[in-house]
Amino acid sequence: MGDFFNDFSRLALNTATLGHIVAGKGAGWNPHQVIDVCCEKGIPAITFWIREFNDLSHATEVGRYAHQKGISIAGLCRTPYLIGPEAPQGSEELSTEFCKTIRYASELEAEVVTIVVGGYDPKVGTLDDNLDFIADVISKHADRASEEGVKLAIEPLHPVYCGNRSCLTTVRDAITLVENIDHPSVGLAIDVYHVWWDTAFDSELLRISGKNLIFGAHLCDWLRGTSDILFDRGMMGDGIAEIRRIRDTIEKTGYDGFYEVEVFSQDNWWKQHPHTVLDTLKERFLTAC
Repeated sequence: MGDFFNDFSRLALNTATLGHIVAGKGAGWNPHQVIDVCCEKGIPAITFWIREFNDLSHATEVGRYAHQKGISIAGLCRTPYLIGPEAPQGSEELSTEFCKTIRYASELEAEVVTIVVGGYDPKVGTLDDNLDFIADVISKHADRASEEGVKLAIEPLHPVYCGNRSCLTTVRDAITLVENIDHPSVGLAIDVYHVWWDTAFDSELLRISGKNLIFGAHLCDWLRGTSDILFDRGMMGDGIAEIRRIRDTIEKTGYDGFYEVEVFSQDNWWKQHPHTVLDTLKERFLTAC
């Protein structure tokens, strides 16, 4: 496993860690301010959320500014849900929103767009039927992503989200989904928060070793006494996830991309000064990951 000691070259900030995906949370910095502070702190990459941009021209301008500052845009979160109660209604609206996300990522020169697939829809059928539906949607947009120079990273979520956010809950099923789609622009995003519990994680991930199917990796921690399943993630080292083992397994597949810190924390980190948050995540990147 590569050692992060005194090396931040693979560190990325997901702006969710500063509360910027939720109105009224965190410092409320705009993308330019985030880029500036990452330059100051020596954080070489950022993942933004699409809701941080007013329009396409705004995304274009931010992408240029980041490039001028020497900051990489590691990714963009995220496509709309593809299925379930919170997905766009109708295939045309879904396609429009999916393509919009790809276009924004392209203008930002973001490497990856994250896909959270959406919750289980009993009208579609079984969970397997839901995953087949998702595979079809992603397949229809994979060529567009490739044309725009963007990769699509499918992220399995913790099973607690199966009903509303993601009916894709295991690394096993995520790998199967990616393999069934079988497109070079479609791969995986692996998030510590969502996989730490999975006893099959190592064996499943290692079966794709050398296939370059991991497009993104997300760092945080699972707090033993979590008070909110969505908004009470831990900073690395504050919880019980085996982060070093998870990262070791990710590295063994051949992954050499960014590790983005993504900490949703409305009652702790979002209330602290962003400089404190960034200094802490850098320290934990070295000592806990």
